[in-house]
Amino acid sequence: MIESGKTVSIEYTLSLEDGTVVDTNVGQDPLVYEAGGGQILPALDAALVGLSEGDTKSVDLAPGDGYGEIDEKLRFEVGIDQLPENAREVGTPLVAKREDGQELRVRVHDLNDSTAVLDYNHPLAGESLSFSVKIVDVSS
Repeated sequence: MIESGKTVSIEYTLSLEDGTVVDTNVGQDPLVYEAGGGQILPALDAALVGLSEGDTKSVDLAPGDGYGEIDEKLRFEVGIDQLPENAREVGTPLVAKREDGQELRVRVHDLNDSTAVLDYNHPLAGESLSFSVKIVDVSS
């Protein structure tokens, strides 16, 4: 049975509210995590506690329990000339480097002839998430 500290293997499908499948590992290697170890979304982790091998469960998460609400403070306007020419399209994922060398994933949120808005929010921020989960294994 899943409890804090146990090693858990799951198959999952992650969908948005409209049914769009965002990610799945069904038919592939299971996702392995430590229950209560902060390796998966805390609300999903908590929803799986008490389940055993072979159990299935659907878990719906509001944005605040998933990747958070969209934070407008994480959108920044830059000159279009700061983007590579092949990245001047809404939705393009980019990697930005901070002064300390840390890499941050961003997306082009909006653009016009002279500026682009880069979005540092998680791509699933603001989305309600639906997980369909099958417990493959639970071990100590």
